[in-house]
Amino acid sequence: MQGEIGVNYGLKGNNLPSPDKVVSLYKSRKIQKLRLFNPDATVLTALKNSGIQLVLGTLNEDLQNLAGDTGFAANWVDAHVIPYVRTVNFRYITAGNEVIPSDISNYVLPAMRNLDDALKKANISIPVTTAVHSSVLGESYPPSQGAFADSTVSIMTSIAAFLKANKSPLLVNLYPYFAYIGSVKEISLEYATFTSKTTVIRDGSLEYNNLFDAMVDSMYAALEKVNGIGVELVVSETGWPSGGSGGVGATLENAKTYNNNLVSHVLSGKGTPRRAGKELETYIFAMFNENEKPGAGTEQHFGLYQPDMSEVYHVNLS
Repeated sequence: MQGEIGVNYGLKGNNLPSPDKVVSLYKSRKIQKLRLFNPDATVLTALKNSGIQLVLGTLNEDLQNLAGDTGFAANWVDAHVIPYVRTVNFRYITAGNEVIPSDISNYVLPAMRNLDDALKKANISIPVTTAVHSSVLGESYPPSQGAFADSTVSIMTSIAAFLKANKSPLLVNLYPYFAYIGSVKEISLEYATFTSKTTVIRDGSLEYNNLFDAMVDSMYAALEKVNGIGVELVVSETGWPSGGSGGVGATLENAKTYNNNLVSHVLSGKGTPRRAGKELETYIFAMFNENEKPGAGTEQHFGLYQPDMSEVYHVNLS
């Protein structure tokens, strides 16, 4: 069984191609999965009858209303799901992106529940989840010691219970790049880009030669510690910047190496040391370089494509 690769479609650019052209590009590259951070009617319309599976997010600023008002959640489903559900292949709906831990963390689970209830009342079966960042962990090394931080353990315990009961996955955004630049003296470029030829970490009987697997398995270990055994992980974002001022290791060559090796690793079906042979659905960030992403650093340089639809570098996606 092999894993599956999708690509995030971000919209933070003032020079991006029209959604119909983007969907055609996904189809031409045989990319079967697309993640969209918030409902956009033109994108949803372009996805009709495309066959592409869609991960659809809510705006973080809508979480409070989704959590506190069942009518708002029902209206959200009425506006963004029901008109498209017969022609768009919804894979997951995510309540918020990377809001745990923050001052709106407590809205995530009630928003998930209200969206789930609204979908069920409409006789629509789409798994509801959320997307978290690896910062939900307080401990991640070695991977078997992965544990949620004190500030997140309560809410992550409750979310894990919801996901387990609904047989829905947890989406997690994992970036070996940011771990690497945060600990350049401790983490080698080879370990971060899947090019190490030897074991870098021994964790009991498990051996790790790449940071991606270690990050995934530390999240699995954290879930197990809060009775989340059986909750699957989907890597909803990962990638490597090809440029940007001040970005250590942010080169076109490193980005090409990381993403090509990532795809090979995921599609091999090897899984991770803790989940050997378990397919891992993974989404590359992102389809385009986005010129309205914040800052002058690397954030604007994660795309596989330029806005004119020329490749930044080639990734073999199949």
